[in-house]
Amino acid sequence: MQFRSIADLNRDVLAGLGTLPRDIDVVVGIPRSGMLPATLIALALNLPLAELESFAEGRLLGVGKTRRAASTDRGFDDVNHVLVVDDSVHEGNAMRDARRRMEPLKDRFRITYCAIYGAARSPAVDFVFESVPHPRVFEWNVMHHSILERACVDIDGVLCSDPSASENDDGAAYLSFLRNARPRFIPTHRIGELVTSRLEKYRAETEEWLAGQGVRFGRLVMLDLPSGEERRRLGAHAEFKGNHYRGSKAELFIESELRQAVEIARLSGKPVLSMEGPVMCEPADPSPLAIAERVRFRTRRGRTALLRMLRSLLGPNAYEALKQRVRNRA
Repeated sequence: MQFRSIADLNRDVLAGLGTLPRDIDVVVGIPRSGMLPATLIALALNLPLAELESFAEGRLLGVGKTRRAASTDRGFDDVNHVLVVDDSVHEGNAMRDARRRMEPLKDRFRITYCAIYGAARSPAVDFVFESVPHPRVFEWNVMHHSILERACVDIDGVLCSDPSASENDDGAAYLSFLRNARPRFIPTHRIGELVTSRLEKYRAETEEWLAGQGVRFGRLVMLDLPSGEERRRLGAHAEFKGNHYRGSKAELFIESELRQAVEIARLSGKPVLSMEGPVMCEPADPSPLAIAERVRFRTRRGRTALLRMLRSLLGPNAYEALKQRVRNRA
């Protein structure tokens, strides 16, 4: 399972800028996902930015005081070369729709079409920055992707915030948390299975919250233990999730915690997306070094989660040796 984070996207955009023509006058993003790489390209090249429909109607976005310069002060009449951008291309339907929308303007402008990710060669675009095969998911739209229908998804730390230490008392405070948990990512697709280490005795409160948030799902799988104390004593979180995932038809597990994600991938033999990082944990290489290589260039929060996981898995001596190895390879 191929995965790209927002940090990956930024890095890949910057790496691919040199392949683009140098006479571009404006960057046009295809909503919604194309607006993210289009913004990164426009900022890097100090060019005006537009959204596809607005540009077709003759409007550019404002540039703000810090970016104002001759290039970004251009009006619509000064535009000659237009770059149309999407985050990815597969069958090319979105890009063909964009070409149809831009068709009335083709005699007025030179128009170049670009996707950051796609097949090495795609007839729908002029440039692809990086070839990324399917199956693939992206950080910026995974919670609104049809793959959720074929996925197992954690609840706490994914759909809602984790309970604080004071809320996690297996009593009145925890019941209040379950009823009033702050949403994080509410998906727009139906989820195949919600797999959570919440206890079975809290099913009614959990289902009530999910219904209130409009979360659609096929099945809710919960841990059948008598108490939170027993769950902590057994350390059953990852084992419970990994064993269920292994026996399911799901193609992806979305987990909140990196340490658990590594263990779930190992137990299930299938990919797990950790929202900490974020990083895709593959069953073929869930080793600490493999994970370290994939999150080296990512966010501070992701690196902190990684280091916490590594220290726990390896112990202090092996952890220090690994840190030195990664530094030597940098």
